[in-house]
Amino acid sequence: MRTANVNDFVFKIRIYYEDTDSAGVVYHANYVKFLERARTEWLRALGVDQKTLLDEAGIQFVVRQFSLRLRQPARYDDELSVVCRIAQLHSFRMRFAQQIWCGTLLVDAEVEVVCVNKVTFKPVIIPEWVQQLLKD
Repeated sequence: MRTANVNDFVFKIRIYYEDTDSAGVVYHANYVKFLERARTEWLRALGVDQKTLLDEAGIQFVVRQFSLRLRQPARYDDELSVVCRIAQLHSFRMRFAQQIWCGTLLVDAEVEVVCVNKVTFKPVIIPEWVQQLLKD
């Protein structure tokens, strides 16, 4: 993965005491939450309201798989930059390349998200207007 550039979405988050373990280091499962928040806020910034997609179109995005590599720990009161970019876009799924930074690279992640029917959880095509926003 590369460093953040002008085309990447960057979500800032502050580390609070509740995010850490007894040593003041971010508990590993919280990185997953930070990555999720960045993807959600990126879609929101593009004009994609996931609640509307769920309620009106009957579709939602679900994580199919992901990998996470912890390089350095984040600590209490750090301000993190969570970077989000699409690595691949297909008709019913997308793969994100994400990073978490605090001066240096802390976390590398790849997340594959699939668009599914909210009832059957079977894959469905991402609406064309959403795909177009993701390509631009």
